[in-house]
Amino acid sequence: MSLSFFDQFLSPSMMGIPLMMVATVLPWLLLPSPTNKWLNNRVSTLQVWFMQKFTKQLMNPLNTNGHKWAMIFTSLMVFLIMLNLLGLLPYTFTPTTQLSLNLGLAVPFWLATIMIGIRNQPTAAFGHLLPEGTPTLLIPILIIIETISLFIRPLALGVRLTANLTAGHLLIQLIATATLVLIPMMPIMATLTMLVLFLLTMLEIAVAMIQAYVFILLLSLYLQENV
Repeated sequence: MSLSFFDQFLSPSMMGIPLMMVATVLPWLLLPSPTNKWLNNRVSTLQVWFMQKFTKQLMNPLNTNGHKWAMIFTSLMVFLIMLNLLGLLPYTFTPTTQLSLNLGLAVPFWLATIMIGIRNQPTAAFGHLLPEGTPTLLIPILIIIETISLFIRPLALGVRLTANLTAGHLLIQLIATATLVLIPMMPIMATLTMLVLFLLTMLEIAVAMIQAYVFILLLSLYLQENV
């Protein structure tokens, strides 16, 4: 029986128990926790250096009120990177290929940025719905368009992350299947496809990290508009 290529994106379960929780908790277990009792090793030092550089780059465009989000943005960035990279290992599951999980991350953060804007600066928050100097006849149309654009932001965040990871995983599986089929028939061609598979895997590792960064970067831009 031939399985569908999309079966790899089904949420796994064992004895009727979904393993989604295990897949989302595992990244935190692999990260070393810095402590003052022992000297830091290379891994923990590199981890702290990365978090400091990322937090500094992300928080520079924001004002002081937005710096309160530094810890949660950095934690979410590391979490998404680990989920995406661990999903590239054999016999693993990538939770971020599930649109439900990505929307579950995108919608609350987007809604929090909107609520902060309405609470702290309601005039500026609602002012984004209507550009200054708009002709009177275009005011109702622009308000509708900007409102739709505002509510489509969390959907775009979730779909972007899901689509990029799903497309990469599918392409890797297609080329890997072609390589296995070509090995007995055309060894030279199989070698070329194996090289393409290796390069594509390197690209997918980069995509896994870049998409996590883009997810957090867009959230920070939404926050910047409302603080």
